[in-house]
Amino acid sequence: MAQNRLKIALAQLNPIVGDVAGNEQKARAARAEAARLGADIVMFTELFLAGYPAEDLVLKPAFQDACRAACERLAAETVDSGPAMLIGLPWKEGAALYNTYALLDDGAITLRFKVDLPNYGVFDEKRNFEHGPMPGPVNFRGVRLGLPICEDIWTPDVVECLAETGAEILLVPNGSPYWRGKTEERFNIAAARITESGLPLVYLNEVGGQDELIFDGASFVLNADCSLACQLPAYHETVALTVWEKGAEGWTCIDAPMVTVEEGEEADYAACVLGLRDYVEKNRFPGVVLGLSGGIDSAICAAMAVDALGPERVHCVMLPYRYTSSESLKDAEDCAKALGVRYDTLPIAPAVDGFEELLQPLFAGRPRDITEENMQSRARGTILMSISNKFGAMVVTTGNKSEMSVGYATLYGDMNGGFNPIKDLYKMEVYRLSALRNRRKPEGALGPDGIVIPENILSKAPSAELRENQTDQDSLPPYDALDAILHGLVEEELRVSEIVARGYDLETVKKVERLLYLAEYKRRQSAPGVKVTRKNFGRDRRYPIVNRFRDQGEVPVRPAGVAERAVGKPKMSSLDV
Repeated sequence: MAQNRLKIALAQLNPIVGDVAGNEQKARAARAEAARLGADIVMFTELFLAGYPAEDLVLKPAFQDACRAACERLAAETVDSGPAMLIGLPWKEGAALYNTYALLDDGAITLRFKVDLPNYGVFDEKRNFEHGPMPGPVNFRGVRLGLPICEDIWTPDVVECLAETGAEILLVPNGSPYWRGKTEERFNIAAARITESGLPLVYLNEVGGQDELIFDGASFVLNADCSLACQLPAYHETVALTVWEKGAEGWTCIDAPMVTVEEGEEADYAACVLGLRDYVEKNRFPGVVLGLSGGIDSAICAAMAVDALGPERVHCVMLPYRYTSSESLKDAEDCAKALGVRYDTLPIAPAVDGFEELLQPLFAGRPRDITEENMQSRARGTILMSISNKFGAMVVTTGNKSEMSVGYATLYGDMNGGFNPIKDLYKMEVYRLSALRNRRKPEGALGPDGIVIPENILSKAPSAELRENQTDQDSLPPYDALDAILHGLVEEELRVSEIVARGYDLETVKKVERLLYLAEYKRRQSAPGVKVTRKNFGRDRRYPIVNRFRDQGEVPVRPAGVAERAVGKPKMSSLDV
């Protein structure tokens, strides 16, 4: 007899890569919650049992075996009267390894394999998996469920195949990482597949941080008319029930939670906090330590750390030298007090003076320069790492994307650390997010209400304070101009001439491009950090360290008489065999 009512629980959860036993238990607990809600079936995210992305870990036979055994144990438990399960895992079939979604019901396992394997930006799935055959729907108690996996809905083919073979509802498990504008992009993709197929769609997304990637959750349901029927929260775990009825026009979600999700700068801030929290928690650090300089970057990192972990797990250290201003000393202390963290002051003069004395015989007769400036930064880095080694707290490094772009950072100095929550934020974005945090404490944040970053830090000229009266603009363009030029070079991959056409000085743009290329070796040695833009350093932007190309800003002149054939099959010559 045809079923006309269906209750689907959505398990928007935070798995840990490699913790198969923990993820299995998390799935078991979510199934129990789904049973309490009266669900017929509970749905989990892509590769849930493995954690996503597990990268080359999925190639390890012992890991594959562990995931499969967990799946089989969960399947065996579905012989009871509780809900069926839909869960993701890597599955070895013969010689091929597949990104797999499994229906577990009445003790049986039914498999569907991912067809479209993303191989761009942060994704390398063709390295790890074989693509599956075009799928048909699975029959679940008389309802034909289409199970496209994540990237399978970003092009029409898989959904078209499912619709043509009788699917009634599309249930899409995802491991879709956050970047700015991603929410709208997901809705547009889902709406396109619904319009083409005429089928309602459930978009279930993972939540949590995994190394640089942040999964924001924000799962949703769209009915066949593309109306929003369910919206789950961003950045939070939940098990939510959706209720479906079948009418003359097919299935409709008639009851489900509906919440508002963070957007824009609020979403960026939430992503940075979640990324830092999960990196610390999943790696089992007791807390964090960071240098609090009185500047904007360390201040916002301290605020994010407190919001992520609570003030009792954050240790801030001021490391002054002769060039540290009284203003910076006061600003750092005021910031620490506002956040409620432990705050210590350790003057670095003995360390720096000791290094200078040690090196004096080698440096005799040479003028002071950036070498001595870097000694200050490296002394601070050594002290912070020593505190980390002694007490186990992870060092938070605090360089922003503008600085990391042009190499305005010191290797083995201020670049020391385990994780950087603002690595993918340009300097002006750091200012905007700092002002935002002073206006509004995010939901779920563990820090205090009110102003946590002193207004003087927001208003004063930024400086590394490595020499007398130094400001960042002594060696860099103003940050608003620098950020705009970098956005053109990094995010947009524009020609120098195109950026100049936007009103920027040619020599300035060429200088910034040169610094960008020269700093590649530093970025290769930098700590991982939260990805919030479409193109972060590392996973998204992979440039060679040895690189002599420079864009001179000139339009190339092509020699006359060179004909260009249309792109197609190359013309065979008499030398081709």
